[in-house]
Amino acid sequence: MDFTECYGDTVSSVAAAARSGCRKRVRRLIQRGFSVDCRDNRGWNALHEAAAAGSKECVQDILSAAGAGSPRGCRAFVNSLTHEGESACHLAAQRGHLAVVRLLLKAHTNINQLTNDLSCPLYAAVDGGHKEVVKLLVSKGAEANRTHTASCWTCLHQAVYKGHSEIVHILVSVCNLEALDDHKISPLFVAAQYGQRECLEILVNAGANVNSQAADLATPLLIASQEGHDACVDFLLDHGADPNTACSHDWPQLPIHAAAEFGHISILRRLIAVTDRVCDHGVGMVSPLYVAIHKHQIKSVEMLLREGYSPDAQDCTHILGLRSPLSFALSLTTNKPYSESVRLLIAAGPSLSEEDWIYALATDKIDLLQLIFEHRCIPRPETLTRGCSVPHHHGKTVLKLQELRELLCVALNQVHFAACWLPLLLKAGLEPSLLLQPHMLEQAHSEVLNYLLEFVNWSTLSAPLKHILDRRRAEKTWEPCPHFDSIPCLSHICRLQVRLILGPDVLMRTNVVQQLPVPSSLHSFLQFRDIPEASYTHSLPSPPLNRIQEPGYQHRHVL
Repeated sequence: MDFTECYGDTVSSVAAAARSGCRKRVRRLIQRGFSVDCRDNRGWNALHEAAAAGSKECVQDILSAAGAGSPRGCRAFVNSLTHEGESACHLAAQRGHLAVVRLLLKAHTNINQLTNDLSCPLYAAVDGGHKEVVKLLVSKGAEANRTHTASCWTCLHQAVYKGHSEIVHILVSVCNLEALDDHKISPLFVAAQYGQRECLEILVNAGANVNSQAADLATPLLIASQEGHDACVDFLLDHGADPNTACSHDWPQLPIHAAAEFGHISILRRLIAVTDRVCDHGVGMVSPLYVAIHKHQIKSVEMLLREGYSPDAQDCTHILGLRSPLSFALSLTTNKPYSESVRLLIAAGPSLSEEDWIYALATDKIDLLQLIFEHRCIPRPETLTRGCSVPHHHGKTVLKLQELRELLCVALNQVHFAACWLPLLLKAGLEPSLLLQPHMLEQAHSEVLNYLLEFVNWSTLSAPLKHILDRRRAEKTWEPCPHFDSIPCLSHICRLQVRLILGPDVLMRTNVVQQLPVPSSLHSFLQFRDIPEASYTHSLPSPPLNRIQEPGYQHRHVL
């Protein structure tokens, strides 16, 4: 060894010449006695430089000089490693220098030598997409199924990941198609994850399992649906991928959930057609509506509802802590107006629960209540039938008996906000007598109470209700309108009768009064539009004297 050239940060003269591919200079330096094995601070010698540069001639001369002593010395030299554990063959394969690799193989390089990071010549050639080098190494017996990364990827995993379809075609004949990495992910799964459609087809045609599952139970179809790879989803479904395989340990997640969650509409449309609808209503299942709502994927919500997925779905309290899609959408709404998901769900006609009515009534904003009554109608008390919902003749759906009961229960527990919701309920056709309950008369603000009484015959109230009003008047917690001391005028009695005959829903929500044989000046009067609405105040209404308000929410039986 020529110690005069052992510098820690520079290459030797021969190595520098080899790096530039100058064969004449390499020969001249070797003839003058310069060493071919001096190393720089990376551990590179002249052979490494020549191999990396792809100079076949320089490699030949350097190998000849190194083997002048003995063949054994040449074999040791050709397998010398850099500080990173790279052989000359690895460096040449990494850069696609086919002629150099062929020459090094003849010089008995270790074809399977691993680097410090577990790479090898074949893996390096695969990673770089050097098809001819891969073909050569495979033909010479390179180990194809060894793992080469911290994640335990094989050459086939890497070829698929990079989308080198021609190399994949070479490797499928020598590699284990079902080789798994540390997450039990197969090469086919990688193809689906990264949208490598050609590689996917090669693997499937070679016999790879389209329904393999990773450690977390994810399938290739699930991951392709999640990542939005339409062509891969179509190919997998056309070749036997099961869209109804549960893909999670936590809850039965399906590919349709992934498509809905990430808003891949074309994939969602395809999966809706092949996914078992038990996921929409089955016990222990989770409707894809939930995940679409969670990620605010409005188009997914819209498509699922349009294709018949139920706005009620199943109760997922025990799985995800969610009672219904609507309650979930409402809980995610932090700003007004309400989200588009809420609007779509309301329009689809979900069953409204006590919890939903609380969102609508326990506030000084009435936008949600308005939205509900854009699509739902309040029935007349005498037409209510338990547990049924029938189309309204105006294209809306009538509230069920239970829904109306819970609406009234919540309303009576939210009397503080009555100035906000009471006008809307009465204009939506609610029979006002349903609110003439002791709690309402005891707790309502003076203006609210007056507004409600204007919709009834205040002279015919029951004795218990009159007693409450008399007491509040005496306690000065209610200041009645002056005319409440008189018998209602005939005009008021008449409009109450008109309301009774036509029905409050028809009178208040349609233009039926325009068709009555009465002067047009009476139209507003007949629809009670002359009654001024109460103004909402942020201060709590004064409770009756010497009476204790019961804290919290109570379910009040009102029907």
